[in-house]
Amino acid sequence: MHDIHQLLRSHRSIRKFVAEELDDQVVNDLVRSGLSAATSSNLQATTVIRVRSQDVKEQIADVAGGQQQIVSAGAFLVWCADLNRTRRACEAAGGSMTSGMTEQFIIATVDVALAAQNAVVAAEAQGLGICYIGAVRNDPQRVSDLLELPDDVYPVFGLCIGEPAQDPEVKPRLPLDVVLKDDIYSIEGEAEAIREYDEVVSEYYRTRSGGRKDSSWTQEMAGLVDGEKRPHMRPFLANRGFELR
Repeated sequence: MHDIHQLLRSHRSIRKFVAEELDDQVVNDLVRSGLSAATSSNLQATTVIRVRSQDVKEQIADVAGGQQQIVSAGAFLVWCADLNRTRRACEAAGGSMTSGMTEQFIIATVDVALAAQNAVVAAEAQGLGICYIGAVRNDPQRVSDLLELPDDVYPVFGLCIGEPAQDPEVKPRLPLDVVLKDDIYSIEGEAEAIREYDEVVSEYYRTRSGGRKDSSWTQEMAGLVDGEKRPHMRPFLANRGFELR
């Protein structure tokens, strides 16, 4: 039995997998464990699509910038926030769902994230590797069309699961005293702690890349949030029924 803290702190993203499909029962058990996660007001707004078609996986890999782990993993799952089922349940009870509420969008998306992470912990506990694929949102309409998603459903992320064919180092995380605060949001001492963390991250990248990558956490963040990121998501969500009001 793994110590749960050790298990959680040893998480890595696996991008190379043994080319062997996962047994249906293994996948079913992982998703079932995922669905046991907390869910706001019992909404259960998670739908998971296991993509078996090689052609569809290759097309999604193309959407995701050529991430071939989507094709090679033992299972590839697309985790969707699903208010379509909620709408149908409401109508079956004689009601009428009010669409486009920001709160509905938030709780559906959080439901999906909690469920997927439950499944990830269950997978890693049995020695499997995982890799989240947020890049399905590079072209969420194409992914939605490939998976025939109805209105009020959107793909939050993909998830590769399988037998690892690599053993990467654990990526260092921000120091606890930067993230965990007492009573109020204070940034006292944070700048120095982040400077020290930058040095750790830079060494991690140099080691992992054999000296080909020299970057820090703050540099990575500048590249991530300096400029627009997937501006198509807002009109896409509105067209799917998530108008956010």
